[in-house]
Amino acid sequence: MATTPTQAHRISDGLLTGQSQEHLVPVQQHQIHQGVVSAFTAMANAAQQAGFELTIASGFRSFERQQMIWDNKFNGLRPILDSNSHPLDPNKLTDEQKIEAILRWSALPGASRHHWGTDIDVYARNCLPKDTQLQLEPWEYQTGGHQAEFADWLDQNMAQFEFFLPYQHDLGGVANEPWHLSYHPISQTLMQQLTPELLHRTLSHSQVAGRSQILANLDRLYNRYIVNICEV
Repeated sequence: MATTPTQAHRISDGLLTGQSQEHLVPVQQHQIHQGVVSAFTAMANAAQQAGFELTIASGFRSFERQQMIWDNKFNGLRPILDSNSHPLDPNKLTDEQKIEAILRWSALPGASRHHWGTDIDVYARNCLPKDTQLQLEPWEYQTGGHQAEFADWLDQNMAQFEFFLPYQHDLGGVANEPWHLSYHPISQTLMQQLTPELLHRTLSHSQVAGRSQILANLDRLYNRYIVNICEV
């Protein structure tokens, strides 16, 4: 049966906001966008030849999963971290301050790049010390950290596979995330379609914690934390 324009629009909205999984395929016990598999496989093979076991720590994340992370932080069930990865006292924060602090490290439900399957958190499994749990904190990827050599390899090689680090530098929005890779040919197009209007509609029909405050400040949050990324 032919797909009508209205149906196509709904599918597109679902993909953009983490409410559709039709575009995904399994890779390394995670799900990623089917259009990313070839480039990721080539990059993983190149990393293997360089001595790194490139491993996905997180791939696709649904709206529901992102909301659970968000709500737990907003409601004090998970720590809210400052820019140096130190826990903040949620009782001393206004709702607006909570939202800003959470957005430094965790995306707004409906606006996570992980919804698309084009973005993955990665590490070198063979560089992780025995009996050590990956934290996905910047120090692990910086000089002296167990992922530092792998991070250097990524910096030098990811572009040839058309990946980039959207949070390679702290631009005053999302904090530096040297583990977060994005497949530019697809993610760039999706980013252009993730509009404030779509986010407003999506969040208006949700029960995301702090929703009223988020919606009241959505344009500012969109510009600071969603589209404010490092260029390729």
